[in-house]
Amino acid sequence: MKLSFDSILPEEILNYSDHLILTTREEAPKTYEKLLLHEDILELHPIVIRGMMMQKLNLDFEEEILILGVDPGQRIGLSIFYYGVEIGSSFHSSIEELVSYIIGVFGGLRAKRKILKIGNGNMKIAQQIATMLNLKFCSSFELEFVDEHKTSLKIKNFNQRGKRDMLSAKYISQREGFRQSILPLSITG
Repeated sequence: MKLSFDSILPEEILNYSDHLILTTREEAPKTYEKLLLHEDILELHPIVIRGMMMQKLNLDFEEEILILGVDPGQRIGLSIFYYGVEIGSSFHSSIEELVSYIIGVFGGLRAKRKILKIGNGNMKIAQQIATMLNLKFCSSFELEFVDEHKTSLKIKNFNQRGKRDMLSAKYISQREGFRQSILPLSITG
């Protein structure tokens, strides 16, 4: 996750002065005032872990919003913002893979509002993403189709490993579009 950390012994936990400790349940002190995370969170996706750390640390963020920007196309770019901070980006080669990834993020992170912003450059793929997510995700979210005009940089040899697609998704996540609330089919029938 590219985070700096200190490695300490279990008996040093009580005197440790930083804010967050990751330890096993067996080595955790019985009473402890600071924040503890246990090793079972390591089974989650790194993006979800990063978001959970932000929740636990209760940093001075403006609003509890989770925004995912999607650049639909042959390679699908994704950018994830939580509390206004980009916590991850990736690219996906299939709609199914992307939707599964989005469900893991939406389901793993708590937020007052969960917003999916999809660029309108390829509406066929954009609609497929929205439809599949509505069928597979059992909770409500907000959906926006946004104008993705001028989000793709035209730089020669820039799209190694989907970098251009992820950057386009980042720009898309910051744009406004027509917003609609999507209720899960389990509620709407």
